[in-house]
Amino acid sequence: MILVFDVGNTETTIGLFESETLRGHWRIVSGVERTADEFGVLLRGLLALEGFAAADVTGAAIGSVVPRVTEPLVAACHVLADGSVIVVDARAALPIRVDVDEPLTVGADRLINTLAATRLYGSDAIVVDMGTATTFDCITGDGVFIGGVIAPGVQTALDTLVRRTSKLPATELVVPSSVIGRRTEDCIRAGVMFGQAEAIDGIVRRIKKSWPGRETPLVVATGGLAETFRPLCSEFDRVEPHLTLLGLQMAYAHLTSKAVKGGKKSRDGGAKAR
Repeated sequence: MILVFDVGNTETTIGLFESETLRGHWRIVSGVERTADEFGVLLRGLLALEGFAAADVTGAAIGSVVPRVTEPLVAACHVLADGSVIVVDARAALPIRVDVDEPLTVGADRLINTLAATRLYGSDAIVVDMGTATTFDCITGDGVFIGGVIAPGVQTALDTLVRRTSKLPATELVVPSSVIGRRTEDCIRAGVMFGQAEAIDGIVRRIKKSWPGRETPLVVATGGLAETFRPLCSEFDRVEPHLTLLGLQMAYAHLTSKAVKGGKKSRDGGAKAR
């Protein structure tokens, strides 16, 4: 089994794969400073809670947009996993192509989503990834990332609204029963939830109008809030909450297979030796 990590600015999503099957998944906060030893204790505890043994973990793949988290997490995985630990970033030799002006600045999550969408759907796609930012990844059916959009995430919009106003209370991200709120909290929820849904649908429609090919792209939503927004967004064709985790498993399988065929393991771009 392998562990995969989608390290975002707010949360880190962890998945445990047996071959291509996701056996378990967890979310932890990314903003807490942790040493490699602390990560090791945390990971062993999460595995044990679900009935898994740390000794069963044979490798790990990490996609991170938070550099300060990456190093201690890699170190912890080297101790935990008796096998390859890879970091998937713009230097990794993935079977995709990045056709943008500055390819090395593209976030790891967007590259991983490109790989997953290409393998799973085999068609032009717009991946709407709902995290700290809401990103719109534009991907061709033959595995080319052609750019996209980065917008404030839903939670980010809510936090900014509450922080920059003196009398608006903090509230949970739940869908209100009506767009017309009768309490302040419901007014905030309506503005954030329905406003973000309309923004997402609007951006998707604009992307479709600008799409370079004749094929209408498939719209796939992923991320922690994808299921919540499924009934609110009319442009979603599919919702796959674990798309990035699936992409990390695919990246691990590809990169470790390539390293074995090449006869060595690289510490820079491919499988990282323990």
